[in-house]
Amino acid sequence: MPGYRRPMVTTMAYRRRSRTMSGVAALVTASLLLVACSDDDPEPDESANPELDAAAALAEALTTGEFADAPLTEDDRTLAAEQSEEVLGELTALASPAIEVTWSSSVYEEDDAEGVLAADAALTWTWDIPGSDEDWSYPSSVHLTSADDGPWLAQWSRDLLAPDLGENGVVTVEQSDAERGDILGRDDEVLVTAREVYRIGIDKTYIESDQWEDDAIALGEALEMEDPQAYADRVLAAGDRAFVVATVVPQDDPDTDMGSVRGIEGVNLVADERQQGPTQYFAYSILGGVGEATSEIIEGSDGAIEQGDRVGVSGLQLAYDEQLRGFGGLTISVTSGDESTEVYTSEAVQGEPLRTTFDLELQQRAEQIVDGLEVPAGLVAIEPSTGNVLAASSSAASNGWSTATLGQYAPGSTFKVVTLLALLRAGMSLDDTVSCTENLTVSGREFDNYPGYPESSIGDIPLEEAIAQSCNTALMSVRDQITAADLADAAASLGLGRGEDVALGYPVWLGSVPTEAEGTLHAADLIGQGQVLASPLAMAGVAASISAGEVVTPVLVDTDEYREGAAQAVEDVPTPLTETEATLLRQAMRAVVTDGTASQPLADVTDNGDLIAKTGTAEYDGGTHAWMIAARGDVAVAVFLEEGSDGAGAAGPLMAEFLGSS
Repeated sequence: MPGYRRPMVTTMAYRRRSRTMSGVAALVTASLLLVACSDDDPEPDESANPELDAAAALAEALTTGEFADAPLTEDDRTLAAEQSEEVLGELTALASPAIEVTWSSSVYEEDDAEGVLAADAALTWTWDIPGSDEDWSYPSSVHLTSADDGPWLAQWSRDLLAPDLGENGVVTVEQSDAERGDILGRDDEVLVTAREVYRIGIDKTYIESDQWEDDAIALGEALEMEDPQAYADRVLAAGDRAFVVATVVPQDDPDTDMGSVRGIEGVNLVADERQQGPTQYFAYSILGGVGEATSEIIEGSDGAIEQGDRVGVSGLQLAYDEQLRGFGGLTISVTSGDESTEVYTSEAVQGEPLRTTFDLELQQRAEQIVDGLEVPAGLVAIEPSTGNVLAASSSAASNGWSTATLGQYAPGSTFKVVTLLALLRAGMSLDDTVSCTENLTVSGREFDNYPGYPESSIGDIPLEEAIAQSCNTALMSVRDQITAADLADAAASLGLGRGEDVALGYPVWLGSVPTEAEGTLHAADLIGQGQVLASPLAMAGVAASISAGEVVTPVLVDTDEYREGAAQAVEDVPTPLTETEATLLRQAMRAVVTDGTASQPLADVTDNGDLIAKTGTAEYDGGTHAWMIAARGDVAVAVFLEEGSDGAGAAGPLMAEFLGSS
């Protein structure tokens, strides 16, 4: 290694013999056995090689940095602790050493010191350098003495710590940047990478103060911001010399009218590079972002991250930061004053990419559909044949929360497919007659159908029609045929009810369905209210399971570990879905599209011959959640709005837009 001079370990002329590395190991082991004791033998035998014990104890103290019990004088213990921190502090922030006794002399009499025995030992330091397959290893030597049959003590020297330290040398570490790993999507398509970008905003030093607000509004309008005045207010609140960023766009594909932007006098375009998708907030609520390390991240990194480092600060960028960040190249030097000698170097190691299942085109389509909504909303698309999450987008009104994968909402009538499965298992068929009344009283509480329920489907109707038209009272009228446990079992067969118990490597909540409920609660659960809760991800999984004919666990982080976890989750389902059951569920959901509540909003969806769907509206505190689930071909989708008129009217058009209308 350049600049590294291996120190010599000398022997005294009167030394009788030395011990090799293997011999030392055997002696240390034997010594430890001799000092071992049991409850029946409280007084241990003296070690046959106390000098080796002392050398091993010193090696242990140097390894741990704890010198309270080291075989040193009291003054040397204090000095050792101080000098170890002074000399090795920068390096121990990144790595830990392994120190072994690899050679020793036999015991001899110390020159000019009557009654003093001495021995010498060699220590080998090995540093496991992060990001490198090659360790940094070097020897140091220690002199040990024992006076008047007293304990063996090591003579402290700062040369024990590293080669060529001299009186003032310290070990210094310089680290270069490593290229961050990309986040990849389906077929290893690059989703997030280091992109050349422009940070676009108003630079208040460019213009007079009376122009700040007008130019900020003009920029907001040129960027088609939803609320240009809100951006202008941010500009006005900033300091007099502030540059207030409005957006960040890729230089090669800014997707905005740059001519109009450049024409605004107060605008500044700052060239930069950052980890970003095709848009500034691409899949941000899940993938997260990269920024300057926070104090909490620095404190939790054990020295691997320093102030000013750019790291993952949220989402998967944070969760997989160590993998994505890679490791910068290291140069370890011994530095004394103005002189510095390199003793070890390693090349930077590029971060490993993180593979996901996102489909770039579908994710962008989902974001365009929900992003501008004024309420928290989510859209999730899953590939039933694989469980791959193709898209998962939350609206800007979700304020960075992943409504799509973590929302906990009553699923409303989309849950009726679960109720239908439980009824089929109880012996009912789609042709069986059920009573759909305008209202129904259960344990003193009156339940109604949704406003505008068709009069033609009031009365005794087939169970299939009750699902197609989403009759609440019809399903409640047969509540005694199934228990809450039956309902929970049916939900599990469709992947619903596992909460966050399934480890899939990304933030998920797969719903909850009670196993105990009676009276009004049980009746409400049958129509997806009461105590039943689900996320858009969970309901997309329900649609995917029905389409696939088996329970589907949504996979997003594409690794063998999480694939195996998803497969295990399938095996853990108490009552697997049968193909006969899935066929009947698909038949009922097809009727929703052809003759039921989804027929109007999905009428213009292209290639809808195998399209199946279920609408849902869930009441809460005077408002309504709007839902729709659907599947066509090898895509299953859930659309959710926290506030919406009803499933068909609010979620339906968004579903049609995602699936593609003619």
